[in-house]
Amino acid sequence: MRPAEARCTIAGMAEPPPPIVGGRGTPGPIEIPRWIQLVGLPLVLLLAWAVAGAVRHAVFLFLVSALVALLLNPLVRALGRMRIPRGFGVAIVYLTFAAGIVIAMVVLATIVVDQSRSASDRIDAYVTDEDGRTGETAAERDLDRLQFWLDDNGLGRIQVQEQGREFIADLDVEASTRTVIDWAEGAALGVFAFLFGLVLVLVISIYMLLDFNRLRASLDRRFPPAPGSPSLLPSIETAVGGYVKGQLLVSAIIGASAGVALWLLGTIGWLPQGFETYAILFGAWVGIAELIPYLGPWLGAIPPVLYGLVVDPLSAVWVVLLFLAIHQIEGHIVIPKVMGSALRLHPLLVIFGLLAGGEIYGLPGVLVALPTLAAGRAIWEFFGRRVALEPWTGSGTVPVEVELEPPAEIRR
Repeated sequence: MRPAEARCTIAGMAEPPPPIVGGRGTPGPIEIPRWIQLVGLPLVLLLAWAVAGAVRHAVFLFLVSALVALLLNPLVRALGRMRIPRGFGVAIVYLTFAAGIVIAMVVLATIVVDQSRSASDRIDAYVTDEDGRTGETAAERDLDRLQFWLDDNGLGRIQVQEQGREFIADLDVEASTRTVIDWAEGAALGVFAFLFGLVLVLVISIYMLLDFNRLRASLDRRFPPAPGSPSLLPSIETAVGGYVKGQLLVSAIIGASAGVALWLLGTIGWLPQGFETYAILFGAWVGIAELIPYLGPWLGAIPPVLYGLVVDPLSAVWVVLLFLAIHQIEGHIVIPKVMGSALRLHPLLVIFGLLAGGEIYGLPGVLVALPTLAAGRAIWEFFGRRVALEPWTGSGTVPVEVELEPPAEIRR
């Protein structure tokens, strides 16, 4: 009998051999003692939270940079397979990425400015141009029709005609437009701060991409993956890339659906004239707003509903019904099909992540929260196979190794 087989505990049970994980020669999971679970882990979490709170802007920039590097690394790797050096591949990817962003911003800004001016002219004509025979504006006629409809349906207590006329009389569209322009000029400082942060993100992510292979090799030496399973960085890259691709696809589908639907309803006459003109603008806004989880669908519907209220109050009802139908299709068909396998997180964890991201860093924190949770899930799954917590339940006996005496027959 070998000595290792002759060991036992006081309870008389043979000590089990160490677990084998991932095949021959691979050590078992690291077991964290209970005293570290009780004292060490809470202290580490509190220290990490305090440090992250003190330098949260730097942490946020590095977090965004890491997400950008993880998303662009597949493109750099594809260029590397074409025998392009990694440094040149990083330069090509970033120049293409920057050119695409600049072109998209210029095109979108041109559309927004042109259609905003056109919308301002339409609203100004709607509330100021008087009919030659009646001396009333189109807005006043719509108020009269709305009040007549309320009176005819037993809702005469709701008086909107007089208050509406007073509001229209006091409304100065040109002054409101100037106020918006002044606000936009003041927001330019915020845009410059955003661009400065964007430059920092690009610089940091470039350094991360250049050292991506070296970092991966270092992590693989320290935390070798099990045979047949991916290493840590590719797992995170797959999780983040899958979520971002799914979210962009959902935004494109919903934005295009909203734009096409508004254009069709405006073209066939179900919605007032003008909806088909601004369908591209509304659809683009819906697609951008869809990037904001949970709040995005509601934010995307606000501009077309407000435009419907101004042009024809009853048409706003049809716009609301249209967006309800679109988001029902989104919730029951598009998101389950596209995002079902991309996130794999419990809804309560998603809600907590969004609230925490907004509390820590506002709207940018909300946008980064879910990709960060996707990366955290990949890290949790990777280390969950390598780290085990010592159980807190048991008989309370302390195992002691003793040598078993061989039988008397064997000794003789």
